[in-house]
Amino acid sequence: MNNKKIIIFDTTLRDGEQSPGCSMHIGEKLDVAEALESLGVDVIEAGFPAASEGEFKAVQAIAATCKRSAVAGLCRCRKTDINKTYEAIKNAVHPRIHIFIATSPVHLERKLKISESECLDIIDEYTRYARTLVSDVEFSFEDASRTPVEFLTKATQTAVDAGATTVNLPDTTGYATPQEIFGMITHIRKNVRGIDGVVLSMHCHNDLGMAVANSLAGVSAGARQIECTVNGIGERAGNAPLEEIVMAIKTRENFFNARTDIKTSLLYRTSKLVSNIVGVKLPPNKAVVGANAFVHESGIHQHGILQDKATYEIINPEDVGIPKNTLLLGKHSGKHAFKELITEMGYTLNDSQIDDVFPSYKALAERKKSLSRIDIDALLNGYTRRIVKRIYKLKEYDISTYNNSAAATVTLESDGKLTSDKMSGNGPIDAGFKAISAATGQNFKLIDYQVHSVTGGKDALGDATVKLAHGDIQTTGQGISTDVLEASLLAYLDATNKLLQYEQ
Repeated sequence: MNNKKIIIFDTTLRDGEQSPGCSMHIGEKLDVAEALESLGVDVIEAGFPAASEGEFKAVQAIAATCKRSAVAGLCRCRKTDINKTYEAIKNAVHPRIHIFIATSPVHLERKLKISESECLDIIDEYTRYARTLVSDVEFSFEDASRTPVEFLTKATQTAVDAGATTVNLPDTTGYATPQEIFGMITHIRKNVRGIDGVVLSMHCHNDLGMAVANSLAGVSAGARQIECTVNGIGERAGNAPLEEIVMAIKTRENFFNARTDIKTSLLYRTSKLVSNIVGVKLPPNKAVVGANAFVHESGIHQHGILQDKATYEIINPEDVGIPKNTLLLGKHSGKHAFKELITEMGYTLNDSQIDDVFPSYKALAERKKSLSRIDIDALLNGYTRRIVKRIYKLKEYDISTYNNSAAATVTLESDGKLTSDKMSGNGPIDAGFKAISAATGQNFKLIDYQVHSVTGGKDALGDATVKLAHGDIQTTGQGISTDVLEASLLAYLDATNKLLQYEQ
C-alpha cells in the first residue's frame, strides 16, 4: 500500500506559546525546537517575528539552529511584517513565510472592515510579494470553517494563482464538525484549478473537543498537512495535540492510508519537556502520554491484559517512549554509568552539560538511594541546557513553623558571594518565597504555584512549578527534589533567574 505522507507542522512555539501562562525563555524555545526536530517534525513554526524584538531574535536563533526541519514565521498581510519574517528565517535550511488573513463575514465586516473583493486583492498582492523572497509560502485563511465555501474557493484560487505552495484552512474557533471539514476540503479540491500542486493544510482548535477528529477528517478528504502542538497547548481550549494526531494515523494507518515521519518513541519525552517548560502538567487521563493511559484498574481489564495486551491496549507504551519504572542507578554509580544510561535513553548531552547536571543526580541519589528511568526523565526534563547562567544558586535554607505562621532563612550564592535573608510568612512556602525575594532584592509577582509527585513511595520526587511575572513578561521555573520545600524554593529561584536574564 502506497500511503501518503502527512506533513506535521508544529506550532507549539507560536500558537502554543500564545496560551496564557505558556511563555518561554529563548533558551527554552531552542530546547523545544531541537526536540521537535529530533522528533521528526517537518515544519516548525518558530513564532511571529514582527510581534516584538525578542520574538524576532528567538525565531532567528531557531532558524539558525535547525538542520533539517523547515522553519516558518507567521506574519500579517503587511510588507513590514513579511520583511521582518524574511529577515528572521532567511538563514534556515528550509525557510517558509506563513501569511494569514481572516475571510469569514464577521471578521471581514467587524474586524478588518473590508469587502470580499478587497480581501482577494490583498491575498494576491502579498502572496506574490512573499514569493519574491522565498520559494515556500503558506497562506492561511483565518476562520475558514465559518467562511462561505464559495468565497473560500475564490480565496484559495487567488492564493494558488499567486504562488502559494501551501494553503491552510483553519477551524480557528473550533466550531466545525468532522463532516463539515470533510465537505470543505472535498469542495476545495474539486473546484480550485491547480490545487493538486499545492499542499492543503488543516489547523484545528479544540473549543468543542473536536480538534483531532476535524484534523483527521481533513486527512481523509485529502489534506496533506496537519498543524498541531505538543500536548495540544494553545489559545483558549488549545490546538490538536501532535501526539494524538500522530498515533491515530500510525495506529489506524490502513484506515487513513497515510503515514508520518515522526519518531514516535520520542513522543513521551517531548511531551514531558514541553509540559515542564511551560508549567502545565498533563491530566492523568490524557490520551497517549497521560499517567493513566496504560494503567488498568478493573479486574476484568487486568485479567485480559495478563492473557494478551491486545485485549485492552491498542498502543504499546514503548512505542511512544514511556519508560518502565525499573531501578537503574544508585548513589555509588559514577559519571560514566550515568552518561551511558542517559545516552541509552536517547538524551544527547555533551561533556560540559553532563558535568553541569551530574551534581544534581548525585544529590538526588544520596537521598533516594536507587533511581529509576522515570526519576532520570524528571531530572533531565527539568534541566534546561541553554540557560547558561544561573545568577543565583540556592546554598542552604532553614524553615521553621509555629502556630499559624512560619519563618524562613535562605542563603543564596551569586558570583562567589553569599547573601542571606530571613522572612516570615503565612506558611513555609510563603516564607521561603519572600526570603528569596528579599535576598535577590526583587519583588516579582507570583502567578501560579504547583507541586506534583513524580513517582510513588515515601521517597517520591516532588516536582514544583512556579510562574512569576514582571510587567508583561512571565517565566516558569521548575524544581525537582525529594523534599517538596526544597523543590519549591528551587522552582521559585529558577523563575527569578529567568526574569533577571530577561532584564539583562
